[in-house]
Order: sequence, then structure tokens, then C-alpha cells
Amino acid sequence: MELFTAPWWSALLAIILIDLVLAGDNAIVIALAARNLPPTLQKKAIVWGTVGAIVVRSAMTVGVVWLLKIPGLMLVGGLGLLWIAYKLLADQGDKDHDGPVASTFWGAMKTIVVADALMGVDNVLGVAGAAHGSFDLVVIGLLVSIPIVVFGSTMVLKLVERFPIIINLGAAVLAFTAAKMIVSEQLLDPIYGGPGNTPSENIQIAAQWATYALAVAGVLGGGWLATRRSKSSNPNLIPH
Repeated sequence: MELFTAPWWSALLAIILIDLVLAGDNAIVIALAARNLPPTLQKKAIVWGTVGAIVVRSAMTVGVVWLLKIPGLMLVGGLGLLWIAYKLLADQGDKDHDGPVASTFWGAMKTIVVADALMGVDNVLGVAGAAHGSFDLVVIGLLVSIPIVVFGSTMVLKLVERFPIIINLGAAVLAFTAAKMIVSEQLLDPIYGGPGNTPSENIQIAAQWATYALAVAGVLGGGWLATRRSKSSNPNLIPH
């Protein structure tokens, strides 16, 4: 993917939106992890925890980008990302932000790194899928996601609470990214791909856009139904 072209900017915007939506819970847990430390140690733990998180997430992202080049894994990754997008909507209003609390500097730093590694899988998969193997976008995605996760907990939470539509937009972007991963799967080239200006090309294009539409509509519709059922079973649930 060439730098600063329309597809490049489109992928970058998708990565930023994915980071904003998926980094919220990571940021909250990390913020809570060191809340019992003195202010000076809190800042130190966050800074060094950020360094560790960058290393871990960089390795994870590069690994995912490499793995997605293996035949069949784009399909698996796309289906996994569809599930993540659905859960993002289905779990609204049912979040528990009670996280582990550290009482020492090393305990806090370890919690930050481990929390980012364990909870950042969805973010890494989303960024890798949106980047389509473009390592410059992967690097930018990492640079954007780390500050959001480690420093932006309050901002992200307030932003999402003030504009809940961001969650829906993020889920839609994830669903579209997942569909693009599925469409890009080389094992499915007979359905979605194929060079030449042949009559079957129109069918292939139609199949691609049908997959995009089905993925987005399925995630948004499924998330809406899950949220509605959750509210019906728990009328005291406060919507987020």
C-alpha cells in the first residue's frame, strides 16, 4: 500500500477508530492497576510500563501480520474479528472495571504489561487486519494505541460515554475490516478474486460487497438484539 494514498489514509483512519474503541477497557484496567502507588511511583510505573507494553504489543502485532500471510488464517482472523466486533456491542452496559491493584512499583509495571498483552489481542488483530500487511501502518497503529491505552483512560471513557455512537461506528469498522480479511483470503479466490474482465468478475465483486454488507449488518443487528435482550432481562441495567 503506497504512502499517503486514499486507501492508505482510509486504513489509517480505520486503525485510529479501532484503537479508540478497543483501547477503552485496557486503559481503565491499567489506570486502576497502580492506583494505590504514590503519585511519583505511579508516573514512573506508567512510563516504564509503557516501554514494556510497546515491546510486547510490537512483537504481537508483527507476529499477527506474519501469521495472517499463512493460507487460511486470514479467514480465521476475520471470523475472530467478527466475534470481537459483536461482543463489543453485546457487552455494552455489562462492564466491570474492577481490576487488579498493585502496591509496589514492579507489581504495577508487571500488571500494566500483562494487562496490555492479554487485553490487547483484539486491538492487535484489528490493527493488523486494517493495515493489510503495511508495516508503516502497523507502526503508526502501535504509536497511536499505546498512548491511548496507557494515558488516555479518562479521555476514552468520557468520549465513549458522551458519544455512544462511537462504539457502533467502531464495531462497524471492525466488521468491515473482518469482511475485508475474509475476502482477501487466498483460499477463497475462486469466490472473491480472479483477474480479467470476465462475466464472472461482476459476480465476484457482488460477492465481495455482499460479504461486507452482511458482516456489518450482522454485527450491528446481532449487537442490538443482544443489548435489547440484556435490558429486557435486567430492567435496572443502566445503558452506557
